[in-house]
Amino acid sequence: MKFREVTLPDGQRFQVPQGIQRIDSQSTHGWQVRYQGTKLFSDGEAADPRRALINAISELVARMSAAPAPVTLKQTSGANKTSDLPPGISGPIVRNRAGRLPSAGLSVLLPRFAGKPEIRSIYIGTPRTYSVNKYLSAVEKGLALRANAIERYEQDARKAHSASIAVLRAQLKTLRANHN
Repeated sequence: MKFREVTLPDGQRFQVPQGIQRIDSQSTHGWQVRYQGTKLFSDGEAADPRRALINAISELVARMSAAPAPVTLKQTSGANKTSDLPPGISGPIVRNRAGRLPSAGLSVLLPRFAGKPEIRSIYIGTPRTYSVNKYLSAVEKGLALRANAIERYEQDARKAHSASIAVLRAQLKTLRANHN
């Protein structure tokens, strides 16, 4: 969970999690939750931004706890993809290397949560050894690699989601303790 420091016009400073924005206009002062919709928590007549932030964070925790971890992996092929291969698998790609026979392979994109995706090549064969069975076997291997990577990605996303909720709960506890 990312936090940023927000300083109000009166000098009060708050550590505010992503998903919550400060609204200060002529008629509105409060914290707005922006996660699966919006909801404003006004400072109210008491002009208590700390209480409003506590309420906003409580709402954010409730919304995050009720929702599954957000997974942003593309599940369908792009409109420009010309092959019938599933998303994340491209090919066959023919590589020409000096002093060797050309070889064909598939390229598989393996997503990594909060990291750069990995690209794996799966060898199919040379013009002499290439066959439909080898191609289909490479596609199966690519599907298995991608399925495992997606499963790991989703597990890591769930762990990060749970960790974010735990951090928010700890911040709530601290804010409540300092509010009294």
